[in-house]
Amino acid sequence: MTNRWMNSLKIGFTYIGTVVGAGFASGQEILQFFSLFGWWGTIGIMVSTVLFIWLGTRMMLMGHLLQAKSYEEVNHYLFGERIGHWVSIFVGITLFGVTTAMMAGTGALFEEQIGLSFHVGVIGTAVLAYMVIIRGMEGILSINALVVPLMLLFMLLIGIHSWQTRDFSQLAQLEPSNHTGNWLFSALTYVAFNLAMSQAVLVPLGAEISDKNTIRIGGWIGGVGLGLMLLIGHIAMQLRLDQMITLDIPMALVIEVLGEGIKMFFLLVMWGEVFTTLIGNVYGLAANLESAVPVGKKRLMALIFICAYAFSLLGFPTLVSYLYPLFGYCGMFIIALLIVRKLPA
Repeated sequence: MTNRWMNSLKIGFTYIGTVVGAGFASGQEILQFFSLFGWWGTIGIMVSTVLFIWLGTRMMLMGHLLQAKSYEEVNHYLFGERIGHWVSIFVGITLFGVTTAMMAGTGALFEEQIGLSFHVGVIGTAVLAYMVIIRGMEGILSINALVVPLMLLFMLLIGIHSWQTRDFSQLAQLEPSNHTGNWLFSALTYVAFNLAMSQAVLVPLGAEISDKNTIRIGGWIGGVGLGLMLLIGHIAMQLRLDQMITLDIPMALVIEVLGEGIKMFFLLVMWGEVFTTLIGNVYGLAANLESAVPVGKKRLMALIFICAYAFSLLGFPTLVSYLYPLFGYCGMFIIALLIVRKLPA
């Protein structure tokens, strides 16, 4: 029983670490997808939490039942061989784009916040990530078991600070900002994008776990954890929305009043969130490309890092800003089929 719960915690933490990235840590994702909708954004978070629990678990169970080595096998099952192949190619392109953006983000973090070279940040992070993922899924599980509790602690500090310094009664009267869009569609797009991205890790993770109940418990832990983190960040945003809405890194407004030590903790958490997304993306890409590029998995991973580093120097993250919405719509089809398709026998 103890072993099952430990494995479930690792699954849940890996799920959280795969979904949560730099956009989450900065507060920008929470702001755009939820907080701009006022009270309805809170309902959107509840809907998202239910979908993260349900569909994330189904995705891992499909990987388990198909014994899938990569996300392409699940896409073939969902869409059929021909369409599934093209969906997987699009997923791979976007994963590479996000990987490039994550690497460029680490360089910017080191350069702007710590005063070190952009190249030191990118290369140092890439080398460390490579050392983790050559250990396979065990390495990904282990690093998420270390980093995700730090993320949860950081969000808890944000929540405690908001509780102590603000009047929560005002939350009941919150109105949406002057923001076009629908709260429910925004919540669905958020879940769709992140689950489509998480395929790269959740599918092979499910295949490596022998017990279905362990997967189900892990799915609950991951989904509930994501929901709580979203809710805490959303409340902190809502209490200062008029100030937050103009900032590139809204969470910085909360951090700056907590002292220099918390600021450094914030930078560590932000780097950790980038790191967990990075290792998940590269692992998933390598698993999917292994049969098409027969150079050995370790060399293939190194090649992905080298190419991503090269593209990060060319400003490739700009392209990702166009791919994200398209990937969200693609994710809508994936979650729709996750709902209607029966689990493999």
